[in-house]
Amino acid sequence: MRVPRVYLDQALQSGAELALDKAAAHYLVSVLRLRADDALIVFNGSGGEYTATLQSATNKQATIIVGSHSPGVAPSPVRIVLAIGLSRGERMDWVIQKAVELGVNEIIPLFTERCEVKLKGERALKKRGHWQQIAISACEQSQRNDVPTIKPAQPLMEFLTASAPPANSDLKLILDPRAEQSLSSTLLDKGSSTKTIVLLSGPEGGFSDGEVEQAQQKGVISVGLGPRVLRTETAPLAALSIVQALLGDMA
Repeated sequence: MRVPRVYLDQALQSGAELALDKAAAHYLVSVLRLRADDALIVFNGSGGEYTATLQSATNKQATIIVGSHSPGVAPSPVRIVLAIGLSRGERMDWVIQKAVELGVNEIIPLFTERCEVKLKGERALKKRGHWQQIAISACEQSQRNDVPTIKPAQPLMEFLTASAPPANSDLKLILDPRAEQSLSSTLLDKGSSTKTIVLLSGPEGGFSDGEVEQAQQKGVISVGLGPRVLRTETAPLAALSIVQALLGDMA
């Protein structure tokens, strides 16, 4: 049986005895069905992971003893920022989960011309928190110890004109089924010394011609994924797989 991995938003140190909050206790006892003396692995996103042992366990309270530290699975050598048009229903949840499994480091939801999702105020905050929890759960499952950041949703033009990274990143790409050059050929041509990839992927219906042109004016390169037009939840995952296979850590 695989030892469960759990993210804890607490400082971790070998030998420490930690009292977990109610939510973490409930997850360990009621969801994972762990009992006293059971082993687990804990991490907090600051690097590496720790062995741990559950000391006491009830549905509302749990205590662990933190064991030895291990570097765990190393992050991918290429940093990937995914800026993606907001989509309806559970598509966005699914993309975030799988993108994290594929090693993305940062996800920025975008409002675009063809985006039908409206988010603002309290609803936007709750949605971002929901997506961040999906990212954490994906890290627990995929052996990642570095937790990606979900940024606040923003308009495409705001993202394109930002002066801070990722605007200054090494290679900025926009997925466009009409592009003459492919993602793989662009990576092989320009990506040998690339440390950061910024990947823009459209919502349902894709980016408009005007949005692609605006991105190109900001130094973003249009790239395609082959002869088939992929859905909004498929295209970014195919692209991430290609990036990791050519520049990252996927064999």
